[in-house]
Amino acid sequence: MSGGDHIHSGTVVEKLLVLLRDGRKLLGILRSFDQFANAVLEGACERVIVGDLYCDISLGLYVIRGENVVLIGELDLEKEELPPHMTCVSETEIKRAQKVEREATDLKGSMRKRMEFLDMD
Repeated sequence: MSGGDHIHSGTVVEKLLVLLRDGRKLLGILRSFDQFANAVLEGACERVIVGDLYCDISLGLYVIRGENVVLIGELDLEKEELPPHMTCVSETEIKRAQKVEREATDLKGSMRKRMEFLDMD
């Protein structure tokens, strides 16, 4: 057993960070997994980060299909997970920040399309 493992009523408790193919980041306690990387997370939440803001949106018990997993990492329960400059905000605020970020990205894309005609190499 490695130093990061914690015993809780006879089971190994590992807090995981799971990065999904669609870019979402899930955190939770690993309850079960199989050879296909299908996993069950207990007390799962989605960590949404926009700039220096973040929010952990509670999901409860969560089943993840292995084909959607890009990366699984164990989190050290003793260490601080985020840099000190990060600010925790409400779900409403992070969704608003996501919308602003998405609109800025869409605008950049449409501006690039409009400017392509100027490229005359």
